Amino acid sequence: MRLKDKVAIVVGAGQTPGDTIGNGRAASILFAREGARVVLVDHNLESALETQAMIEAEGGACFSFQADVTREDDCRGFVQAAIEAYGRVDVLHNNVGIGGGDDEILSLTEAAWDRIMSVNLKGLFLSSRSVLPVMREQRAGSIINISSIAAVCSTGIVAYKTSKAGVNALTHQIALENAKYNVRANAIMPGLMNTPMAIEGISKARGVSKEDLIRQRDASVPLGGKMGTAWDVAYAALFLASDEAKFITGVVLPVDGGQSARIG
Repeated sequence: MRLKDKVAIVVGAGQTPGDTIGNGRAASILFAREGARVVLVDHNLESALETQAMIEAEGGACFSFQADVTREDDCRGFVQAAIEAYGRVDVLHNNVGIGGGDDEILSLTEAAWDRIMSVNLKGLFLSSRSVLPVMREQRAGSIINISSIAAVCSTGIVAYKTSKAGVNALTHQIALENAKYNVRANAIMPGLMNTPMAIEGISKARGVSKEDLIRQRDASVPLGGKMGTAWDVAYAALFLASDEAKFITGVVLPVDGGQSARIG
């Protein structure tokens, strides 16, 4: 087992309803299958408990914790809960992200900008800052942040793009500041994925059928002409969480079927 005896916190371990599985739930299940004890953090406790039931049905060890990542006390709370339950924290997987209400710059409201930046960037900052003292004392740990190829590719949604570019920059900084403590930080940039947040959310926002949206998105992917799934992101996260990646830090890894390779 690649995460045997490790403790992982997955922030965003639930998901929005949909036909497929989301990134946070897939990572949580995969981490547990690979031997980790998992703390399932989500603002929607019911959804986290659904993930918990799936893990426990396979014999995995986990518990759920309700938290708002934009609140520092909540972030400190789930780190403390992990310590009380399992004694350490080896992995922090930041998987929270929103894009609702985003638009091009002249149409984007200040309220939407503030909300997206708070959840996508401030939340990651607070959760990382809350776990780093523990990892520094252990002199071991892996932080994995979910970014997006929107950070580096052309897109019409300015707040989401800017927040994810910030995720990349913050990941680099965390990696550099904490390397001397043997704490690693890396980011994953998913491309077009067939996940509930993407398909159900965009379908509703654009007023197009899910079937048409899936066809459009599949056609944009160079590798095989088909979107990835949450499992593709989860397996990348598993590698970065594991000791196989013990000499890897400060990396921003595209998991996108070649979309970002078109740049330039």
